[in-house]
Amino acid sequence: MQLEIRPDPAEVGRARRWARSRLAGSGIAVDEPLAETLILLVSELVTNAVVHTGRPAVLRLSLPGTDRADAADPATVRLEVADGSTRAPVPRCVDGDATGGRGLALVDGLADRWGWSREGAGKRIWCELDRCSEPRQGAAVAYGGDLAAFEGLAFEAV
Repeated sequence: MQLEIRPDPAEVGRARRWARSRLAGSGIAVDEPLAETLILLVSELVTNAVVHTGRPAVLRLSLPGTDRADAADPATVRLEVADGSTRAPVPRCVDGDATGGRGLALVDGLADRWGWSREGAGKRIWCELDRCSEPRQGAAVAYGGDLAAFEGLAFEAV
């Protein structure tokens, strides 16, 4: 399943609505923690593509319970955003007053795995969530269990 994204910040909300609508046939309830995490990750990756590239992007979702012949594991949810920029995604160090710059730290903390690769004249950023994983609780667990890995990055609960 994929959605074409225009280089417009309003597309982030459309991407979230589209992802929520795709959850219905997957066996993942919209109020399930996995769904909430997935929607947050969609928001972060689509925002990054729209804001930092200014180019169209493609959002792809692979969900359990859907026709995913290419899926490696039916219990894994995979989210990908492909854009036309070759600029590598780089986590930024931001101060406490910054209004942005925390997206990749959130992706790193919430996804079970993430990465990126060059693709043609652009790149693909992906992340995966394991449906069978134990639910994450508390900040230290939500950020991979070792906050030292995020030293110098600012986190803010709002």
